[in-house]
Amino acid sequence: MTAVTPAPPSTAGAPAPADVAPGSRSGGRSRLRAAAGFAFGAALLFAVAPLALSDFRLALLAKYLCVAMVAVGIGIAWGRGGMLTLGQGVFFGLGGYAMAMHLKLADAGPGGMPDFMQLYGQLDELPVWWRPFASPWFALPATVLLPMAVAFGLGSLVFRRRVRGAYFAILSQALAAAMVILLIGQQGTTGGTNGLTDIQGFFGYDLDDPVNQRMVYFIIAGVLLALLALARQIVHSRYGELLVAVRDSEERVRFLGYDPASVKLVAYVVAAGMAGLAGALFVPAVGIISPALIGIVPSIEFVIGVAVGGRATLLGPVLGAVAVAWARTALSERFPGTWTYLQGLLFVVVVAFLPGGLASLWALARRRAERAEVRP
Repeated sequence: MTAVTPAPPSTAGAPAPADVAPGSRSGGRSRLRAAAGFAFGAALLFAVAPLALSDFRLALLAKYLCVAMVAVGIGIAWGRGGMLTLGQGVFFGLGGYAMAMHLKLADAGPGGMPDFMQLYGQLDELPVWWRPFASPWFALPATVLLPMAVAFGLGSLVFRRRVRGAYFAILSQALAAAMVILLIGQQGTTGGTNGLTDIQGFFGYDLDDPVNQRMVYFIIAGVLLALLALARQIVHSRYGELLVAVRDSEERVRFLGYDPASVKLVAYVVAAGMAGLAGALFVPAVGIISPALIGIVPSIEFVIGVAVGGRATLLGPVLGAVAVAWARTALSERFPGTWTYLQGLLFVVVVAFLPGGLASLWALARRRAERAEVRP
C-alpha cells in the first residue's frame, strides 16, 4: 500500500512576506532606514540647499523638484505597474493651467480680465469656463482632481479593452499632442503658443520678492517629501504587491479573481494626480505655463528621467529627474550648440551600462564589496 504524503497547509489566505510580521526585526530596520532617508532628504532640501545655493539656483532647484513629482507618479505607474506613460505632460498641463488661470484672475482683480485677453482683443467678457477658477476653493482642488478625472475617463476606456504595451504608450502620447493642438488653437482664451505668462502674485504674495520665492521653494520641497511618503505607502501595501503581480502576469491575476483593469486604473489616476499637483506648483516657481512645456517632448523627458534614475525603486525616479534636468541646464550653459547630443549620450550610457538606473549604483558597489571579501 502506497504511503500518502500529507499536503502542506494552504497559504491562499496567508499574508504576503512583507506583511507577515509588521513588528519583525527586518520590518523595523526597513522603517528605520526609510525614516533616516526622509530625515536626510529634509535636511538636504530645507537646510543645505537654501544655504549653499543662490536665489537663482534655488529657483532652478524648485523647478527640478516639480519634475521629480511627476517622476514619482511615473515610478508607480511604469516601474510598478508596467504602464509606459508617455502622456504625463497632459496631466502636468491640466494642473498648471488650472493654477495659472486662478493666479491670472487674481492679478487682474475682481471683475477684471487677464492681460492677454485684452491684448488680443478677441473677447468682450470673461469666458464662462474661466469664471469658476477665480475662486481658490475651486481652482486648488481642480489642479489635482481635474487631471485625475481625465485619467479616470481615459483609463476606464483603455484598460477595460485590455490595451497595453506599445499601443497604450502611443495612445497616451497622442493625447499629449492633441492637447497641445487644442491649446494653441484657442489663442484668445488660453494664450495660444505663448501660454499664460507674467504671473506676478501667489495668493497675495509678490513672486518678484526673493523671500516669497524661497517660500514657494519650501512648499515644493515639502510636497515632494509628502508624495514620496505616499508612494512608499502604496508600494509597500497589499495593493502595491497586487500591482506588481499585474505587471508580471496579468492573466494569472485575472484567474485569481482580481480585475487587472481596476488595479492599473488606480495607479494611473494616482500618477495623474501627482503630475497635476506638480504642474500647479511649477507655475509659481517659474511664472509661466505654455504648450511647449506639456507636449510630446516634455512627456518623453519625464520618462527619460525615471529611466535614468531607476524606475524599479522609490527614490530612483526622483534622482533621475533631478539629474537629467540639472544636466540639461549645466550642459546648455557650457555647450550651447551641442548640449542636446551630450544629454542623449548621457541617457544611452546610463541605459547601456546601468540598466537599473542610478539607484542601482549602491547595490552594485555593495555586491562588489561582498565579492572582494569572499576572495582569499
